[in-house]
Amino acid sequence: MHYTNIMYLMRRYTSLIPALPAGIALAFLTFLPSFLQGQASEEFSLSQTVSVNDTGTTITLTQAIDIALANNIQVKRALLSLQEAEEQVLSAWGEVMPDISTSMNYTRNMEIPVNFIPARIFNPQAPDEQLIAVEFGTDNNWNGGLNINQPIFRGQAIVGISSSKVYKLVQSERYRATAQQIVTQTRLAYYEVLIAREQLELQESSIHRLEKNLRENRARQNAGLVDEYDVLRLEVQLSNQRPRLTTAKYEVQRAYRNLKQTLGLPLDFKCKVAGALKQFDITDDTLSDSLNTSLIQVDQMTPLILHPDIGFTRKMFHKRGDLRTLDARIELKDREILAAKSRFLPTVSASYSLQWNAAEAGNPDFFATESERARSQAVMLQFSLPVFQGMQRNTAVQRAQIQKKDLRLMAENTRRTAQNEIESARESIQQAMETEEARKKAIRQAQRGYEIATARLDQGVGSQLDVTNAELQLREAELNYAEMVYSYLASKARYDQAAGMVPFVDNPVHINN
Repeated sequence: MHYTNIMYLMRRYTSLIPALPAGIALAFLTFLPSFLQGQASEEFSLSQTVSVNDTGTTITLTQAIDIALANNIQVKRALLSLQEAEEQVLSAWGEVMPDISTSMNYTRNMEIPVNFIPARIFNPQAPDEQLIAVEFGTDNNWNGGLNINQPIFRGQAIVGISSSKVYKLVQSERYRATAQQIVTQTRLAYYEVLIAREQLELQESSIHRLEKNLRENRARQNAGLVDEYDVLRLEVQLSNQRPRLTTAKYEVQRAYRNLKQTLGLPLDFKCKVAGALKQFDITDDTLSDSLNTSLIQVDQMTPLILHPDIGFTRKMFHKRGDLRTLDARIELKDREILAAKSRFLPTVSASYSLQWNAAEAGNPDFFATESERARSQAVMLQFSLPVFQGMQRNTAVQRAQIQKKDLRLMAENTRRTAQNEIESARESIQQAMETEEARKKAIRQAQRGYEIATARLDQGVGSQLDVTNAELQLREAELNYAEMVYSYLASKARYDQAAGMVPFVDNPVHINN
């Protein structure tokens, strides 16, 4: 679908959003990108609308990306720049098109202008110093005409046409790079909400277990099974844990605000995200986990090559938005150099002029009669060759060539940075995969240890310290697994952007939630 049509539809439909209730507006924003894609594919699905419940709007990852692409300010600005680039292409073509103009004016002399001339013109016997008044003109005067100017050869205009097309290509690549960036930011912000929520749930679970142990140990103290020191130690641990719970709550709020800002939503909009990191299996490529279906789908939309060859890495460079933008800017700089050199070339143009003049006394009659009207025509060929304009033309060429070299250095540095980003993201992904089984095993062992410590305490052969340590190990094991999953998903998002294969931008497949 052409981007100008997208812009028209976005302006038309997003203008209705402020008048809608919050939940319906968000559902509309989520449906809008699918509708725009449907304009090209002639199909869209109503199943992509978000769900609204008493606790707020539930957003999946794919819906969050949809909303960001439709509502993020940076994406909208990139689309406007792309639209402006197309207008510049039309403007460049106007430089080689004919310039046609018409004009007409009418003058009514309330008093005929008078000039003084020597009287000897009419009377040779008149004195030299004698002047007589003579009226020049008529009561009514008309003149009008048609002028056409056609450039035949103008180097700057010809180069300007090709330059405008390359400029449009630059803006197109910038839009693509912006879309890649926004999708990646959305994924990272979404994952930050999930990990912050996991940390909050783990803190709440830890508080719950401590409170339960405290109640049970107070009962044991009343029964004489434990002393006051064991109970006091649990109370101290619980007091130390509550500030962590408060910190985790604020981290969740901060993560949600960051996500809403990325999606272009009001900060007071109530919503929650779908997914659970502690239940995500990074080695399971099936969609059996309904809670994390959206996370799995987005993760699988782009391939993961852990052991690429040099040729594959170079192909990745051709897909990165920033590198493609730099390549387009280098091409645009080539056109700028040609435009500067074209200032040394001559310009050739042709013009045609058709003029009418009429004069009439008394009452006006439009353009008078044929005897009082005259017509003239002229054709002119103009040739202009700039000989010397100081050093402006030479310096313009030199500056453009220097700027091109600078762009090449930027591109080389960006390629090195891209290679480092790809390798760093790939290593983080490999690290998460290699440690996943150990994290799972640690959770199973910690859970079993906590159960044993609790049973030993109930039987009177264990201590509260053993239960406390077991609970701490279980909490750390669960948190470590959730952080490992977060590291994998965030690294995969960065890997996709570094490799130039970002879901919803470089993958045409659209997933229905």
